[in-house]
Amino acid sequence: MVFPKVPDQHKVGRPLIPNGLGVFYVLTTVMYLFLIYFLNRIYPLGLDTSINGVSAALTLAVCVLFGGFMGLLDDFMDLKWRFKAFMPLIAALPLMYYVFEGLQTGAIRTSISLPFLGVFQFGPYYVFLIVPLIVMIVTNTINQLGGLNGLETLCPAIVILGLMAFSPSYILILGPLFFWLILAYFNVRGKIFVGNTGSFAIGISIASFAVISDLKVDLLISLLPYIFNSAIILLSVFFVHKKAAVTFDGTKLCSDSRKSLVTTIVYRRPLTERRVVQIITAIVAIFTILGAIIQLL
Repeated sequence: MVFPKVPDQHKVGRPLIPNGLGVFYVLTTVMYLFLIYFLNRIYPLGLDTSINGVSAALTLAVCVLFGGFMGLLDDFMDLKWRFKAFMPLIAALPLMYYVFEGLQTGAIRTSISLPFLGVFQFGPYYVFLIVPLIVMIVTNTINQLGGLNGLETLCPAIVILGLMAFSPSYILILGPLFFWLILAYFNVRGKIFVGNTGSFAIGISIASFAVISDLKVDLLISLLPYIFNSAIILLSVFFVHKKAAVTFDGTKLCSDSRKSLVTTIVYRRPLTERRVVQIITAIVAIFTILGAIIQLL
């Protein structure tokens, strides 16, 4: 199978690396979730959760499939941000239906409890406003933090582990996490890129799993580094009209501006690509642990 190749900007000689291998995550995840669904129908093992006949496994599978397809379009068509930013709303439709059925039976909480701020009750607006916003924001912020080997794969895996620790439906994301870690192994070694196919799919996986598991606060805290990164990227684009950029001297990365999380870390402080990835991964891990602590309170 031949995948399009793109240059690795942060390696000597800029070698061409296969891109878009996140499609394997999409395919294996969908097959895994369908298997969970069928096994649970044949043998009542408690692997899946259904609300009014709507399966959590199938809901997650369709969301990932939609997200992967949209990412695939972006990989091959290089969509503009004004289109790409709102594409996850389409992938949110199956999740909205699942939550809507949960609203009818009272199985889904439509409130969000924020530390020091109290409880925010959204009622029916939770289905039609909050859930789409969660999917859109999570998917786009995860998609924006990448560009370095291992960065776009290791950090989402850490967030998933944090969510799994508190979810009774952890089995739904266990298989996908395993498939993702296989891709992460090769991505860290600079052998593949998961592309927008992978980042869109993993972003929607995280958002959907958090909503299904009712772990919205845990998700919010874990994603604060992502949100910070997206915020300064957007502020730079809209107000300074410049994009974040790093220079590579053959060994280390450096930047003369602070227009993203990566450029903030290497601002006038040259670091190797691996070191930058280690720092950002540690930051995400700290916030994921913080989210877990707050979830316990």
